Amino acid sequence: MMSNTVLKNFDTWKKFLGDRVAQAEKIGLSEETISNLAYEIGEFLDEKVDPANHSNRALKELWDVADKDERHVIAKCMVKLAKSQV
Repeated sequence: MMSNTVLKNFDTWKKFLGDRVAQAEKIGLSEETISNLAYEIGEFLDEKVDPANHSNRALKELWDVADKDERHVIAKCMVKLAKSQV
């Protein structure tokens, strides 16, 4: 589960995502499935969570102006960023 502390610090957020991506890969989820899950998480965060720092605020603003296809690209990029953190 995601704590509020994870959302307040962008480096902690990237590490958290990296750990979750590594776990997903370990159980055999495909990169496409992981990216789709990242998209769903992005949708949830956009609707339910007020960004707690400048980095998260910038991501939210990008998410808000993006169309559905662009949001999938953002999610895929976040997965790539997260993978670089482990």
